[in-house]
Amino acid sequence: MPELRKDPITGRWVIIATDRAKRPSDFIRQGVPPPKAGVCPFDYGNEHKTPPEILAYRNSGNRDEPGWRVRVVANKFPVLGIEGDLNRQGEGMYDKMNGIGAHEVIIETPDHAATIGDMPERQLEEVLWAFKDRVNDLKKDRRFRYILLFKNHGEAAGASLEHPHCQLIALPVIPKRVKEEVDGARLFFELKERCIYCDIIRQESTAGTRLVMETDRFTVLEPYAPRFPFETWILPKRHESHFEDSDAATLQNMAWILRSTMRKIDRVLERPAYNFIVHSAPVQDGALPHYHWHVEIIPKLTKVAGFEWGTGFYINPTPPEESAKFLREAGLG
Repeated sequence: MPELRKDPITGRWVIIATDRAKRPSDFIRQGVPPPKAGVCPFDYGNEHKTPPEILAYRNSGNRDEPGWRVRVVANKFPVLGIEGDLNRQGEGMYDKMNGIGAHEVIIETPDHAATIGDMPERQLEEVLWAFKDRVNDLKKDRRFRYILLFKNHGEAAGASLEHPHCQLIALPVIPKRVKEEVDGARLFFELKERCIYCDIIRQESTAGTRLVMETDRFTVLEPYAPRFPFETWILPKRHESHFEDSDAATLQNMAWILRSTMRKIDRVLERPAYNFIVHSAPVQDGALPHYHWHVEIIPKLTKVAGFEWGTGFYINPTPPEESAKFLREAGLG
């Protein structure tokens, strides 16, 4: 029988459609084909085809030359512009402001064909350091209230370029979905004086049915009320509200756990397109006792249709307990 499950953080309802239960092989999905030969603006030697680099970790060379290991540039087609004032206005009952923000691209590696699962751990660790360094620099600008770090892998997930890259967008407002998550965690803390994410980690580690893997610093699990099949969360065991406050040992272990998790997903789902999002607290807030940063990985296996848009409910044909079992059994190699 189908189940209605309520997300304990946001209060969002999800339908686990067990009558439509799907194994990994049942999904008709758009995989990510091998990269095509061609001229890519993110490849070595094409640095002149991107905006000037903002940050680079290098073995050799000068700015905007080959020799980099990780490179950060402004997005050539930004959704928001960094220059100017917010100029908040009312227009009758409507609110508006200038489209002020930052939009950057983190080029993860010179290797055009690399994936997170293939990448050396040290390379992935440097990508995480680039995340941290850029957020800590941009948060000094008091116009920015929230900074989103995300990766679209594959055309079905919204990627327009094949070369491995992530994106960063700094916003002058806190997004509604972020506010719902933070407010839900705050309400739980006010009632119980505990972090709801810390409670989830403890419960899932003990029960084991939705647990994928864990280290001394991280827990990987399938959430109780997932919106999508094989939706996977990576949570640090130490309570911290802001990703950019992570120390060196945490980033090092995160590189290992992220690579291992993506290898499992690639093996079980045959290298799917996916979205990877870092959920972190608003950047102008101090340390929050109720919120806990984490990563969500969402393979693109189903489509959002009229029912979801009309109700805010999601229909998931794969119970998280089944997803966790497939990923646990996928091994680490």
